[in-house]
Amino acid sequence: MPYKLIRTSKSFMKKPETIFHSYKAYLSVFRIKAAEGFQYRIAALAGASISIFYAFIEITVYRVFYRYAEHNLAGNMAGLNLSQLITYIWLAQVLLLMQPMNIDSDILNKIVSGDVGIELCRPLDLYNHWFAKNAAGRIIPLIWRGSILLLVSLLVPMNYRLLPPATISGFLLSLLSLFSAFLLCTSYATLVCAVRLNITWGEGPTYIIMLIGGILSGAYLPLQLWPDFLQKFILLQPFAGYLDIPLRLYLGTLSPNQAIWAIGLQLLWVFLFILVGRMVMTIRLRKIIVQGG
Repeated sequence: MPYKLIRTSKSFMKKPETIFHSYKAYLSVFRIKAAEGFQYRIAALAGASISIFYAFIEITVYRVFYRYAEHNLAGNMAGLNLSQLITYIWLAQVLLLMQPMNIDSDILNKIVSGDVGIELCRPLDLYNHWFAKNAAGRIIPLIWRGSILLLVSLLVPMNYRLLPPATISGFLLSLLSLFSAFLLCTSYATLVCAVRLNITWGEGPTYIIMLIGGILSGAYLPLQLWPDFLQKFILLQPFAGYLDIPLRLYLGTLSPNQAIWAIGLQLLWVFLFILVGRMVMTIRLRKIIVQGG
């Protein structure tokens, strides 16, 4: 018989816990999930080889485009020369590994099977618990497969090679922006998990929502090559913070003077995604129905 859970995860926390011990538990969840991710070495090598293959295809297509486009200025007028574009492609393939393209399989299985009820019995905040899991799921592919991609991008022939950063300051700011991008990807992934709670319309719409984020991030077409009338919109929308803003700082197409507002915009969207994610999860948990006997 189905029964309705009328209490949220916070109501189960009857014993007082310090903030330190709570976040130590979330750190343990992160470490366990990360250790699981490092076990699949063959899968990581296979995934990296696919990413390398697609990078070479993209580079070849863009080289033809830049060579034969009208007046040979189509890309340069957008502020992105061929060498910068090749670097963008390599780094985009790396950062694409951090983007949420599907719901974490462990979380999804718990939602579908009704084991969310067991999750709610833990003396942990469910949102923070899932945030830690999603964080590990974002960072492990970036480290494991991304390092292989970066190594290959530095060893290929010069015409296909990754460029060094435009400036030292731009590189440091791009690292800071990359950390903000990591938080942005994780908060959005957790928001999607909260949306998926207690709904029956399947996985298709969820994947579409995540795919839209990938398209608007610049992973498939650099945002600087989009039409001029869309440039303001695509830079202000949240998914530009996935990879386009860090890569612009790395390439120097976004000056260090503009980094404050760009990184601030990323953090603003992180805050909004976390706020909305918590609200959605609270509402869903009030209405969730778990099948059981």
